[in-house]
Amino acid sequence: MSGAPLPNGIVAIVKRDCPTCELVVPVLAQLAESAVGLTVFTQDDPSFPPGIEAVDDTGLDVSYTHDIETVPTLLKVSDGAEVGRLEGWSRPDWEAFTGVSGLGVELPEWRPGCGSLSVDPDRVDALRVRFEGGVLRSRRLQLAALEDEMEALFERGWSDGLPLVPPTEARVLRMLEGTTRAPDEVVAVVPPILVETTVEKIAVNAVMAGCRPEYLPVVLAAVEAACTDTFNIHGLLCTTYFSGPVLVVNGPIARRIGMNAGHNVLGQGNRANLTIGRALQLVIRNVGGGRPGRDGIDRSAFGSPSKLSFCFAEDEANSPWKPLSVEAGFDPDVDTVTLFAGHGPSAVVDQLSRSPEDLVKTFATRIAGSFDPFFARRLDNMMFVVGPEHARVFHGGGWDKMRVRQEINSAVFAASSRGVPDAAWNSPAIVFAGGDAGMFSAMIEGWVSGPMGSQMICHEIRG
Repeated sequence: MSGAPLPNGIVAIVKRDCPTCELVVPVLAQLAESAVGLTVFTQDDPSFPPGIEAVDDTGLDVSYTHDIETVPTLLKVSDGAEVGRLEGWSRPDWEAFTGVSGLGVELPEWRPGCGSLSVDPDRVDALRVRFEGGVLRSRRLQLAALEDEMEALFERGWSDGLPLVPPTEARVLRMLEGTTRAPDEVVAVVPPILVETTVEKIAVNAVMAGCRPEYLPVVLAAVEAACTDTFNIHGLLCTTYFSGPVLVVNGPIARRIGMNAGHNVLGQGNRANLTIGRALQLVIRNVGGGRPGRDGIDRSAFGSPSKLSFCFAEDEANSPWKPLSVEAGFDPDVDTVTLFAGHGPSAVVDQLSRSPEDLVKTFATRIAGSFDPFFARRLDNMMFVVGPEHARVFHGGGWDKMRVRQEINSAVFAASSRGVPDAAWNSPAIVFAGGDAGMFSAMIEGWVSGPMGSQMICHEIRG
């Protein structure tokens, strides 16, 4: 952000409603009489500090555009550019910073500053709109005085059937604080009508979905991944099948933003899980035109909850196995989102098996009971979310994810007498998550895999 111009020399930002600013008034008077070239900007009272001619910054132009977080703040300015900054009051630091000795000898040596009015929660949204609103390129929607903003979003066809958060300028700008990417950066070309979508457009839909700003990088990565030929969101929209995008988040970001990987992992109650998945769907709907119904491109005969939101994190901290992202070739500390075209989940219940050889038969039986055996020849259209108690049985028998896959494949294809195709050994996908009580896992059935359908994709999340 380009800051308001500053005079050369020492610049002080103060406010009357700050005990430390009141404390340092004698020091500011000393500096005003010195040769440092002092200029004082005051945030709340043009007559403060008394006896010193100050510049009125009650509009907070200088304070906001120069990112002042604390008062008093001293800035050192040379050729119109800031070359140094000091916050609060510290006699030795102020003397070294200004080059003036003997400052405030009668004062305490140190006092902390106060919060700047430019970061006051009651003011910052309005300031952000005032100073940064010009970066937004989206069309502004004017509502009639008696028009209900919630109902207006429904009436304009932007909702997935649930209420939306109105995407005001302040909320969209606040959402954009969650990423370092420029608002006008093109993220993807969104099917089915192949419209370029920018970071800003995705932020608008993330606001409507109920996301927090720290979720935005995950949403951006999900949109990037969904709009690739590999994942083929266009084909997934057009099919009459049940499936929609299933998102699995790996890496430190999942814990940082508070995603659920444990109890009720595929259910309700976690804001990050539900709103991230919903935001992706809203982008596809509102930017790409991927709407359901006879007049829409989404032709699913029944649909499923995954068409609203299906997003969760892998429980890496407690997993006995490599995370999904590491299996895809990423380092453990890299944040990723994996997209899988699926629906469900279906329950995998086995409370009796105590050996992996017995337990794997239950998994294979669930597959055999869910698909035409011929369709099941490609098990990369299948994902298992393995719960802790089932994982303990597999791991206790020395089985890693690859061994579990191999044994599932062998059991499935032995039953079908069709042999095991080479491509099957890396499938189905296996994710560790869920509550630590209950010998359950979940099976997420998928859509057609391969080049003619949707292939699972793991995509890096950028800030």
